[in-house]
This record gives sequence, C-alpha cells and structure tokens, in this order.
Amino acid sequence: MQILTTAAGLQAHTESARQAGRRIGLVPTMGALHAGHLQLVQAARAECDEVIATIFVNPTQFNNAEDFRLYPRVPDADAVLLAPAGCTALFAPSVEEMYPQPTVLRFDFGDLERVMEGAHRPGHFNGVATVVSKLFHLARPHRAYFGQKDWQQVAVVRQLVADLSFDLEIVARPTIREADGLAMSSRNRRLDAPARAAAPLLYQVLTAAAEQVQQGLSPLQVQAQAEAALAAEPLLTPEYFAVADAQTLQPLAAYVPGRAVVLCLAAHLGGVRLIDNVVVER
Repeated sequence: MQILTTAAGLQAHTESARQAGRRIGLVPTMGALHAGHLQLVQAARAECDEVIATIFVNPTQFNNAEDFRLYPRVPDADAVLLAPAGCTALFAPSVEEMYPQPTVLRFDFGDLERVMEGAHRPGHFNGVATVVSKLFHLARPHRAYFGQKDWQQVAVVRQLVADLSFDLEIVARPTIREADGLAMSSRNRRLDAPARAAAPLLYQVLTAAAEQVQQGLSPLQVQAQAEAALAAEPLLTPEYFAVADAQTLQPLAAYVPGRAVVLCLAAHLGGVRLIDNVVVER
C-alpha cells in the first residue's frame, strides 16, 4: 500500500492507474477506522482494481471547534488496518495541502440540507461538499463508497455528483453495527462506560419506530413516542428525531404509498454527538 500526502502525488498515482486501464474506487474517511470503514474498502476492492482510502479530518465541516479538536486521530493504527482490507493507496494530506488558501465557494443544496443535520449543523454540508469535490477532482475515481449511517450526507453527495456532472458512481453500503445494535462510529471511541452502556437505546428506539411505521401509526405519533423514549434516558440529550421521505428527506405528515421512509435521529450522550437511521420500505 502506497502512502500519499500531496495532491500532486495523488493525481499522478490515479492518472497512471487510469492510463493502465485500472478502475479506481475511492473511500473517503476521517480516520479512526472501524469495521464500517473496512467494509467500504472491501467492497471497493471487490469491484475495482485500485482502491484509494483517504484520511482527512476536514475542518470545514465542523461547526463545533471542540468536536474538531476531540475527533479521534490514530493514523498509524488506521494504516495497519487498510492494507489487509484491500486498500492499494492511502491519501493522508495535511490541512494546508487540502486548503492552500481559504475557500470562498458556497454550496446550497436547497431543501435537502435544510432539515436534520443541515438544520442543526450550519455550514456542515458546505464543508462536506467542498472536501468531497476536491477529492473527486484529485482522484478521478470510477466509484466512491460511503456508509448509509450518514444517510443525509449520501443524499447530498449524490446531488453534488448530479449537479456538477462528476463522471463516477456513488455506492452506499449498509450501516455496520456492534452486537448490541449501536451503529459503528469513530466518535464511539469517546464514550465513557456509562454512556456506552446507554448508547444501544438509539437503535432500540429506531427499530421500535420502524415497527410502528409498518403497523400504520402516523408519522407524528411515531415521532412523539420516539422522542419520549429518548427523553427518558437521563444521560442522553436528544437533538432531533425525524420521520422523513427517504429520497427527499422532507418530514412526513402522512405516508406516501410505495415510497420508503427514513427514520433519523441525533443525540448527545456523555458529551458525544451520535447519529443513526433506519430505512422502512412500505
């Protein structure tokens, strides 16, 4: 596995691969890798000749300076995990390499980003779109792999690809969970023992809500019961629970026949912000 740290080095590497007729898969991450990330690398290896993982804690997508400061960074341990999973090159640039000058470009994804994460983290998706655009330009992948735990992010990236005509396919892979249901996340490393013990409640609430959707409870009833269950845990501070259309991400007053529903939540647990979602086919 090659380790690349400069934009020029990444461009040279991927251009050589393209000229050799090799298909390129890109797996963008912020590091502190877990089985969910490795699943993406393995999927890319099964479908592509060249697999490039990126590790970059992107400052422009954090609207909380303390969250950025505390985000787990374990680059040496990450590198050890990547090669056995099928990664052929790791791109690990510095902030100065990715942002040689301040960016002034602003993205607006309309209603897609005015709900959930976009509403609670102003500027977050602008930062995501900025760094993902840079990575797509530099790596020129045929496919890029993302996890469905960040459902809204995947929707935004798909819109970005469509609007800017990037010549690549977005591949979304299912959320990988711990044995007790907690969605794997780099931020889980920051949970202390009491918070970690309470964390499975998030998925329990989502699965209960999914059953209620299937039983025909209205979106408002599902939301109210989920919010009450979350509020009952003293260690947990709910931020939002949404019952939304899985494609548009807009909140539902009533279900639309034949359209999937996505249940999304965000909550603070022991000072750590976690998100999760479940998709319900109807």
